[in-house]
Amino acid sequence: MGITIGEAAAQLGVEAHVLRHWEHVGALTVHRDANGYRLYDHDVLQQARTVLKLRQVGLSLPEVTAAMSPKKSAAQEVVRAKIAALESEVRSRQQAITFLRHTVECRHRYLEECADCATFVWNP
Repeated sequence: MGITIGEAAAQLGVEAHVLRHWEHVGALTVHRDANGYRLYDHDVLQQARTVLKLRQVGLSLPEVTAAMSPKKSAAQEVVRAKIAALESEVRSRQQAITFLRHTVECRHRYLEECADCATFVWNP
């Protein structure tokens, strides 16, 4: 047997409509009883926890669905692409931090007046 959508949502810390949406887009497969009510058993809850974790690390729902593909190579491709995107974002953020640290210490009132500020190349 399983638990209701409300109970599952409470356990996962999400709203019931989120679980319905995940099911609708194919990120979650939920069994139904004879009356058509959704039943969340242990396996479905584990699947939902995986969806939640993948969403928390920044994957979109289409990426989550692809990352949960039964075909390991397809899942790995999506995850590798996300890793590359996150690494690029980290580099960009680090460049921004370096630039901002300089501006805190810069003696010039306007950034255009500072030759050092002009040397920073930031590719967001």
